[in-house]
Amino acid sequence: MTAAKTLRDHAEEYLAMRRALGFSLTTFGRRLDSFITWLEQSGATVITSDAAITWATATRSGSTDPAYLARRLDVARIFARHMQVLDPATEIPPADVLSRRYRRITPHLYPPAELAAILQAAGELSPPLRAATWQTLLALLAATGMRVSEACRLDRGDAGLDAGVLTIRDSKFGKSRDIQLHPTAVAALRSYAQIRDKLCPAPVTTAFFVSTRGTRIDSHNMPNTFASLTGAAGITPDAGRRRPRIHDIRHTFTVTTLLDWHRNGADVQARLPLLSAYLGHVDPKSSYWYMTASPELLALAAARLSHAFGGQQ
Repeated sequence: MTAAKTLRDHAEEYLAMRRALGFSLTTFGRRLDSFITWLEQSGATVITSDAAITWATATRSGSTDPAYLARRLDVARIFARHMQVLDPATEIPPADVLSRRYRRITPHLYPPAELAAILQAAGELSPPLRAATWQTLLALLAATGMRVSEACRLDRGDAGLDAGVLTIRDSKFGKSRDIQLHPTAVAALRSYAQIRDKLCPAPVTTAFFVSTRGTRIDSHNMPNTFASLTGAAGITPDAGRRRPRIHDIRHTFTVTTLLDWHRNGADVQARLPLLSAYLGHVDPKSSYWYMTASPELLALAAARLSHAFGGQQ
């Protein structure tokens, strides 16, 4: 390594180079900054396997989730591969030193009555702009299955209400897509836009959904407010289960769509790629997991499979 450059200098150059190639590196960048800060605080000037593993497993939250820790170590490993070209003393942590066993948490599926109760609780927030923003945003999530981050990043220019189409730009995995809206969703968004413009005539953002300060809604802060809304709606977690999440609204939309297809006798196998593209998944494999989230959906799929094979066991 050249004496003039520190590990942080190299990290910043590396991120700038990757971003120039079109990679967003949002989460990767935060974790790499955390790793470099940890190395600086420990006085390290070169990356070693022990240092990388210690940082990856010593999280601020105390998490012991193996898949999460392995992803943290991946950040150190990727940067270490880059640094080893510049500094042969750099050690690259082994790929298999941390288990990658991953268990998806079973989502909470909201029945219509719970969604209605959550929307009612959102409408009782104060001041009025906050209530309108939360109520409309949550209703949009329920109607479209959008990711929370996608709704928060939605700009006014992306809300094609005349055509009834939302444009989702550079979402997860760098994918963009259009979402066709039901006329009732278009009407709700138009109504919100009128309230927003009346209560916040001079926002400091181009975002469609705005905070009471006229700024873009921060998706990272939404889980706390959503937890208070589920509490106000009387929704409590089952014994041994975690509290229902805002992201579970997306799961609910997907499972409800699949259930409707099964009940109506649709060719689910043929339609699944369409649903995958609509949700912004990389490939249909990501959509198959939702079938395990609902016992009713599994039962319908099993019954159809049994019928296809003539009821053979």
